[in-house]
Amino acid sequence: MANYNVSGLETLAELARLSKDSWCVYILKCTDGTFYTGITTDINRRIKEHGTKKGAKYTKQRGPFKLVYKASFHNRSSASKEEHRIKSLPLHEKLKLLKSDAVLP
Repeated sequence: MANYNVSGLETLAELARLSKDSWCVYILKCTDGTFYTGITTDINRRIKEHGTKKGAKYTKQRGPFKLVYKASFHNRSSASKEEHRIKSLPLHEKLKLLKSDAVLP
């Protein structure tokens, strides 16, 4: 008998894989005061890439960075949609978002 979750749609092994491979939307505050928003499955690796100038072109000359926001999503599609939504926000709305519960100390 297979191990299924309550809804019966996914096996427990699949749920474990999904939680392990969860996607993260993050916002970095750059040295020049601007913000960079991105997605990744490994936040530590991605920030290291930004710091070693192997990340996004935008961040190459704007380090060091401070991680000011992160939120987890179960799939890339959801994370990409949230990334796009955040990037579309005017600055005052982004600042409101940074005051939310997802902000890091």
